[in-house]
Formats: sequence, structure tokens, C-alpha cells
Amino acid sequence: MKQELGNDLTGPTQTMDASSTEGDPTPAQDPALTSRLAQLDHATAALRDAPSFTKNSKVRRVLDSLHRVLAQKGGCAAIRERAAELDGAGLFEGTDWSQPDILVPGFVGPSLRSGQNDTVVLEATSELRLVAIAAGEFTHPSISADDARRFLSQVLAMNLEVLFTPPSESERVRLGRTAYLIRDLFAYVAEQIGYDSVLDELVEEIWRILRQRPIQVEQVTSMVTRIAIYRDDPSVDLGNSGQGLDRLITALFGTTDSCREDPGVDVYRSRLENMDAGALQFEAGGFARAMHDTGLVSPYHATLVRFLVENNSYGLPEALGLSETGRISLQRYPELVHRLVLEAVHPETAQCLYGLALLLDRGILHQPPIVPSLWRQIALKLSPAVRERMTLAFGPSPDPASRLLGGLLSMLGQPLGVGQGDNPTCQSARALSMWAYNDPDYLLQMVVWAARDDEIVMHFEGQPLSSTDSVGGVATSDPIDLDPVSLLLVPHLDRIYAEMVRRCAGRPGDPHRWVNPEFHGWWAAREFHIDVDVETGNLIDLDDFLRQFHASYHPAYNGDQPLIHPQPAGVAVTDSAARYVGWHAITILRVAADPDGVMRVYFFNPNNDSGQDWGDGVVVGTAGNGERAGEGSLPFDQFASRLYIFHADPLENGEPENVPAEDIDRIIGFIERSWGADRMPADTVTAEGSGDSNP
Repeated sequence: MKQELGNDLTGPTQTMDASSTEGDPTPAQDPALTSRLAQLDHATAALRDAPSFTKNSKVRRVLDSLHRVLAQKGGCAAIRERAAELDGAGLFEGTDWSQPDILVPGFVGPSLRSGQNDTVVLEATSELRLVAIAAGEFTHPSISADDARRFLSQVLAMNLEVLFTPPSESERVRLGRTAYLIRDLFAYVAEQIGYDSVLDELVEEIWRILRQRPIQVEQVTSMVTRIAIYRDDPSVDLGNSGQGLDRLITALFGTTDSCREDPGVDVYRSRLENMDAGALQFEAGGFARAMHDTGLVSPYHATLVRFLVENNSYGLPEALGLSETGRISLQRYPELVHRLVLEAVHPETAQCLYGLALLLDRGILHQPPIVPSLWRQIALKLSPAVRERMTLAFGPSPDPASRLLGGLLSMLGQPLGVGQGDNPTCQSARALSMWAYNDPDYLLQMVVWAARDDEIVMHFEGQPLSSTDSVGGVATSDPIDLDPVSLLLVPHLDRIYAEMVRRCAGRPGDPHRWVNPEFHGWWAAREFHIDVDVETGNLIDLDDFLRQFHASYHPAYNGDQPLIHPQPAGVAVTDSAARYVGWHAITILRVAADPDGVMRVYFFNPNNDSGQDWGDGVVVGTAGNGERAGEGSLPFDQFASRLYIFHADPLENGEPENVPAEDIDRIIGFIERSWGADRMPADTVTAEGSGDSNP
């Protein structure tokens, strides 16, 4: 559906009335609506009766008519009433909306704001179809009423600001009337399914993300802030829903009685100065519990910790909520920790306090290179170009060097919280996570090179590669939606990674056989397995590939050998309909039995959110299956069904011959029903893929 609508949605129209939903959904007293509904019904009937080979030509009239109806008062209710007829006539055939059970709530907002008129009309009509399904007005073979209601709740939760705020100036200029159409649509949907369920879904989604403990929480804090504002607005009724919302709001704005009314950090600081030791300890414990409960850090917490460092450092372990390991680390290196707090922890960078606490709990300060490396980082002078990039991305306050130091504390404390943002740079994000997890002093050295010299030099098979000499990487522009360390390093790493791939041009097979160990480190195993032929894209040697994976990673077939170092791997990502999406780089972290005794692979996915539905019952877990914060997990056979590249130790052979044939057949069944469906015969897709596809 790429054609433009005949009429522009930005033209003068009447405002849709979201309240015209009870009684007669299509008011007969509105002549304009009555006329346009007659046109829509006639176009729908023509589409329904048309032979399949002429349906495309009939869709145009339906889309034009839908556009005109949506622009009228009562239009949403009228389309909802005709949802079954529109669906049955074939309006959605051949589009992404043909299977409502695989639609993704997060895509609805961007589709409606795309500015593409056909996309807007189809998306809006699809949402109204789901309203009708949720209300039980017609039964759809692929989605239940409960699932339709849940989907709509998630859509509204992710677009909550649209319900309560008018269009911004940029929206009005870019989208015109469509900006108001979106708000009218969401208001109608919200009235039909209720605001209570919207808020419940939103809070559930926020907690699901926070359980993964990402480094970047700006979107979450922004959403919590907006909800807090809406709840205080007497004109907005959110009901009594949203269990768990108070924990989020108080974690940011009113953690203790001394800041309950959100007085501002200056007032809070003055209150601290009048507290005795017992009161300060009470404050410290309250903030620490909230931080470790939610993964969010309040600006008031940063104010408290800075005050304690300057006036009562004995309260610092309590304020950070440290484990015994963390307390020992702090006792051993108090001067360094105090300096890190004063340099990096500010109300604007409060989130890095959580990273500092986890860094101490990891005990990595006891590794000989770490303490001197952090002192070096504190004294580091950033190059002018780096200072400019940091300032453009994060603003001038605090100082870019402090911002970078805070980001480094976050990454060292939360190595599995690294995300690639909206960038095709999964390899670089994976490398940063692996180094923070497994080789933190190397990461610290990388940061120095990039920050001081604005250059990184790595080696590939003995030859130096400079990030400034490379002709370009996977990303077409420098990423901006990243944490401070990633913002600094990813452009350099992306160019070096691409140069390593170019150096492998002409070699047989997949270049990652040579690139992954050179790019990530000596501990990336040298034996390389792939089940895709690079030249044809066809599946090859599946039985041997799967047996070798069991023999390398499954405790029952590798001599019960735990994984020592995280290993790079590549997966074939599929959507919720099990259709192939692309190749993606992940890290295998460990293989272990979950609390129910199911053997699972626990892995790191740099794609910001590990919880993904890959279709055919393959749903990545992020909590409840023994996952640690930041890990995704799948049962061993389901993970193996999406795996297409892995590394192994060539001297540890395991017992591939002992893997039962029925286990292999079950995994192959998963493959044949998903990304391997069209790869058994000749297929021209290459294993090299493009952009973010390469692992």
C-alpha cells in the first residue's frame, strides 16, 4: 500500500468526537458522515466481490473513503461498526496488518506518525478493528478478545502523552491534521477499553524493562515523570489502577519523608545539614532500598551521597546498599570512591550511582589494573572534538569529562545493561559489554585512547588498524542515542570492525571466523561453526552443527564443563510469526538448569530489550527463569533453533555422538517452521546479510 491517498489528511475537517460511542455509533443527523459512509459501504462491497487479481485496484477507493470518514465526527465509531466487513472484504490482505496476532504495539505510534497517508489509515482502521474484537462484536480467527484488549492497552500505554497533551509545534507542522486525528483515535480507543487497563499495562511494561537493568533509563524516567504529572492534574482521571506505580514515582521524586513533596535538591541539601547521624542513616537506607528495588536513582540520592562524602563518609556503605564484597572494596579504596562520587555523581547524572554500587559489589577494584586506571580516568583531559560531541549529546552540565566518568561507572557496574540504540552496531555494543564483563581494564584503556586521542588502534592478524583511517563502518552516521561510553567508542569500533571484515574479502566462508576472535579478545574460542552456506544462504550440515553445539555447551554432552568466558554467537532473528528478520550478534553467557530443571541458554542481546517473541512458541525470557539482570534466556533446544554461528574450543570435543536423534529432529523442526523454511532448496540470500545483520 504505497500509493498516496487522493485527499490530504491535513485539510480542514471537523473534529472527531471520541464521546460519540454510545447508542447509535453513526449519527444520522450528520449528513456529511452519512454520505461518506455510503461511499465507504459501496467501496467495501466492491472490494469484497472483486476477484483476487483485481482487489488491489479496488483497495484505493476503500482507503480514500476511510480517510474521509476518519476525518468526521463519529468516524471512529462508524469504522469500528464496519470492522468485520472491512476485514472480510480483504482490506488488510497482503499488508503487515493481515495477521493482528503478530502486530507489535511499539510500532503503532511510529506508523501513525509516519506521515504516509495509507499507513495512517490502515493503522487506524486496524486499531478500530481490535476495539470491535475486544468488545466481542466479531470473532477473528487469529486473535482473541482478551488479546485484542491487551494489545490496545499496550499501544495506549506506549503513547500515553498523546492522550493528555496537544500536538507540539513540530508535530503540527510535520503532520498537520493527522496530529489531531491520532489524538482523536487514541481518545476513542481509551474510552472503549478504559484508562485503568492502560495504566496497568504501562506500569507492567516499565517494570519488565527495569528488571533487565538497562544503563539508559531516560525513557522510563520520562514516562514516570509524565504519569506523576498526570496524576496530580485534577482534570485527568487515571482511576485507582497502576499497582507498583507509587514505587516508581517515589523512587525518583519522594523516596523519604525529607523529600516527599519534591522540594528541589537545594532545599533537600539544606535539610541534610540539620540532620543528626541517625536521621542521615535513615535517609541512606531508604534511598538504597529504592535504588536496588527499581534500578532507578533519584537526584536527591545523588545529593545525599555527595553530602555524606563531604561530611559523614561512614554512612556511604548504607547509602549505596553495598554487599559485604562492596563494603570491603570501599574500605580498601575509600579515597578513590570518594573522588569518583565528587567527580561523577551529580543530580543530573544520578543514575551512575547505581553503576558505582554494582561496580563495588563486583569486587573488580581488587584487580590490579583497575584502581590506577580509574585514577587516570579522573585526571584525563578530553580532546576538543570529544568534548564537543559529549556536549552536543548531553549538554554542558556537568562537565563532559564528568559525564563520561559517570557513564564508565555505569558500564563497569552494569555490563549487561549496554544497548545499541537505534543503530546497526550490535557488534560494537556486544564488544563493549564483553569487555566490561570480562576484561574491564581493556575497556578502560579503550576509553582513554578514544577520549584523549580521538582514535583507537586495534590489530588484525598482526597488522594495526586505526579508526581514523577506515573508510567507514556499518552505521551511516555517528550514533547519538547511546550512553556516554558507547557514544564515545562505538563510532571507532564500528569502523575498525568493518575494516576487519573488508580484510577478509575473498576468503572462503564467513568472515566472522577470523574477525570475532581478533575483535573481541583472545578468549573468543577459535573453532568456528556455521550452518549457513555464505554463497547460497542455504542451510548446510545441520545435524553436525547441532551436535557440535550440544557437545560444546550442553552440560550433559560436554563433560559438565561450565562456560568460562562469554562467547560471541550469531542468531537468525525472527518475528512473532517466525518469519526471518535478519542476522544478529549476541553473547552466550552460560548454560544451566532453570528453577524448573529445564536446561536453558542465558545470553546477552545488545538490542536494548531482550524480551522478544521469535515465533513458534520461542519467547525470550528476561525474568522468572533464573535470569540475572540483563540476561535473556531460552530453553536449550529453542535457542539452538535460532543459532547459526558459534565458537568453541577446538581441543574440547565433548560427546556429539551421544545427543539423541529425537532432540536434533525437534530442533530442526523449529528451524524448518521459521527462518529455515525457504533455505533447504536453492536460496540466494547470503549469510553475510547487511548492516546490523552481521554477527
